Amino acid sequence: MTSLSPPVHHQRPRGGNESPLDLDVRCLICRFLGSPFGTSSNHDQLQLRRKPARMERQPSFSREIGHAAAETYLVTRLSFTLLRYLGVGYRWISRLVGLACYALLLMPGFLQVAYCYFFSSQVHRSIVYGDQPRNRLDLYLPTNRNGPKPVVVFVTGGAWIIGYKAWGSLLGLQLAERDIIVACVDYRNFPQGTISDMVKDVSQGISFVCNIIGEYGGDPNRIYLMGQSAGAHVSACVLLEQAIRESRGENTSWSVSQIKAYFGLSGGYNLFNLVDHFHNRGLYRSIFLSIMEGEESFEQFSPEVRIKDPSSRDAASLLPPIKLFHGTSDYSIPSDASINFVDALKGVGADAELILYEGKSHTDLFLQDPLRGGKDDLFDHLVAVIHAGDEEALAKDALAPPRKRLVPEILLSLARQISPF
Repeated sequence: MTSLSPPVHHQRPRGGNESPLDLDVRCLICRFLGSPFGTSSNHDQLQLRRKPARMERQPSFSREIGHAAAETYLVTRLSFTLLRYLGVGYRWISRLVGLACYALLLMPGFLQVAYCYFFSSQVHRSIVYGDQPRNRLDLYLPTNRNGPKPVVVFVTGGAWIIGYKAWGSLLGLQLAERDIIVACVDYRNFPQGTISDMVKDVSQGISFVCNIIGEYGGDPNRIYLMGQSAGAHVSACVLLEQAIRESRGENTSWSVSQIKAYFGLSGGYNLFNLVDHFHNRGLYRSIFLSIMEGEESFEQFSPEVRIKDPSSRDAASLLPPIKLFHGTSDYSIPSDASINFVDALKGVGADAELILYEGKSHTDLFLQDPLRGGKDDLFDHLVAVIHAGDEEALAKDALAPPRKRLVPEILLSLARQISPF
């Protein structure tokens, strides 16, 4: 199979030099929306951030349709970008067909979630948090605005290449039903940026949420950080880097102490153990090294390895409680990744816990189970931890109706069988 990936590992796209893909997407969004989300200046973006947080969006059906079209265009371009870097061959053609069939089977649920994402007044999309491309986040707000609400900052996965903030919309909508605010942070993906850009973007997004969420009814003293798959890796890197900087007395724009707990879902935390595994699954070594800025950067961006470094030991005591979730039938990122990370954390005295879900795949916990509705052990565990100590919230959770089924069981079963993940 021919790979079209770049052979050089140390070249890094810089935020100031936008690729044709960035310009195409930004121009299209600008043309559809006529808003600063397209091609705005830094001054315009600052002005946007300074607008009153409570300002309600004016309903505009044409604007929402335009935004939906622009988002669809972006996702399509991301897909073709992925194929361009992975190369075209039997393995990826078969996986692309599997992915298309997988998405088609789950389409009844995706359409319902997409409708809420674009048209619900509870969703505040594309709030600017920085001056780099894709420095945007979506906020999911509960209908009940009485009293400050707990907040989850969620970082989506996507193999560091096709991640996008809208991937967290199902989680955001369902947690909002339990009076929890969710901020889904977007960040530069490869080739728009490499791992250090991703870490920088997510850290800036967390800082933004920590400093402004009170204006949206959030409780700045009850903020939780969560990541899924590649997003779990990036967010873990951010959290550990922040703790290390604080342990050295460096000035920071947010503090680890503001994070009540960290939730890592189906993540990988040791790049040395993942590079060959990903290569065998089609994320080729040359691409992975380019994303991670070469093998010489593996230690810096491997939380499991870095936490064991004697120079990082002081940071362990600053970390919040860490809870990792993983399916035992996850073939995209084996559950050993979470097992080893928890062992490393406990070895340096950090508060860490692992919950394994027997027979669950990489997408079961994040997609199929939530689309199934009804009781969901992972969802219930998250809500219980977030609402711990809040008797009123726990009482409401006990009386909450079962979550709505979004996809028939037969389609979920078929999707699981053909899932390329």
